[in-house]
Amino acid sequence: MLTRRDTEELEKKQLVPYAARSGESEGRAHEEEEHPYRTRFQRDRDRVIHSRAFRRLEYKTQVFVNHEGDHYRTRLTHTLEVAQIARSVARILRLNEDLTETISIAHDLGHTPFGHSGQDVMNLLMKDHGGFEHNRQSFRVVTLLEDRYPDFLGLNLSLEVLEGIAKHSTEYDMPQGIKFKKKGYPTLEAQVCNLADEIAYSNHDIDDGLKSGMLTLDQLSEVELWSEHYERTCHDYPGIPQTIRILQTVKSLINTLVTDLVDQTEKNIREMGIESLEDVREKGKGIVGFSPKIRKQSSELKKFLMKNLYRHYRVVRMADKAERIMKELFKAYLNNPGIMPPNFVKRYQSPDSPRYHPMREEKMERIICDYIAGMTDRFALDEYKKLFDPHEKV
Repeated sequence: MLTRRDTEELEKKQLVPYAARSGESEGRAHEEEEHPYRTRFQRDRDRVIHSRAFRRLEYKTQVFVNHEGDHYRTRLTHTLEVAQIARSVARILRLNEDLTETISIAHDLGHTPFGHSGQDVMNLLMKDHGGFEHNRQSFRVVTLLEDRYPDFLGLNLSLEVLEGIAKHSTEYDMPQGIKFKKKGYPTLEAQVCNLADEIAYSNHDIDDGLKSGMLTLDQLSEVELWSEHYERTCHDYPGIPQTIRILQTVKSLINTLVTDLVDQTEKNIREMGIESLEDVREKGKGIVGFSPKIRKQSSELKKFLMKNLYRHYRVVRMADKAERIMKELFKAYLNNPGIMPPNFVKRYQSPDSPRYHPMREEKMERIICDYIAGMTDRFALDEYKKLFDPHEKV
């Protein structure tokens, strides 16, 4: 039988000195009795998986709106792919896999419906009310909006997990209004998640782009990183169907990027003299990263995707539709907050509510922002119909 203390002892023996250890965690905002079998980071992972926000990711857009097809990535499948890559890297580097996985599966909980275009619209709508940024919203989800425990709001995650969520995009600085005891660069586990996210979305967006017809192999032949692997796959498997050839190329690309990331990160750790977690926090910029060659090729690939996929006229049309839907929903709720579910609004504003918390004394714009940001694509589309189609049941 493996107890929590046994696992913590294994971490001390097996992980590198500069890894985060669950037994040495800074703890939680609200103290809790430790579990006899699961470590803090393992409990954090389970709490995220059982959250409503995590389940909603199944129906939130990655690039293609959910109803475009069953085989395109959603925000949930993207999250799982990030976690798989990040955990593999953490295992090889002897970092804390449980912490890495937890940050990975929590990093997109604050995303709006309709992908990055939805985030841009929400930021525009909230420009005079504190703005909107999905990492900050993810932090808000796990510290305030999730409501499933009797003693506290949020999920009461370990501070290392919260730090990884908050610093996901900015590496060093915190989103506005978020403070931790520890300052400086985040753990290597958090940094691994950042790069795993990049690897996952770049390569899998290629796959979805080709499936949709928005990208072509002729276009991709101009991208060095892709063409190298595609030509090698054609040479090694001359008779296979095109669909399998594409999948094998994507697989080869991911393998190359992960291998390069591991090798370059290990080299960086040696050259920068990283020997402890404090060294990571002090010197952490650029520890986890690609080699100069792969970094250049990866940058070229991202620019290609931005130009040819993310700005493709069909994606722009979807974004335009998303903008109109979100703006109209926001305007309708602001004009008449009474059309939002009463229980949702009441818990922010009524001190008589058993789930009231002073942090929830928000202006109506922020309450509406939370409500819309939590929607799935499907729910937002249905809500739009209910509010604006006279023939639709409310």
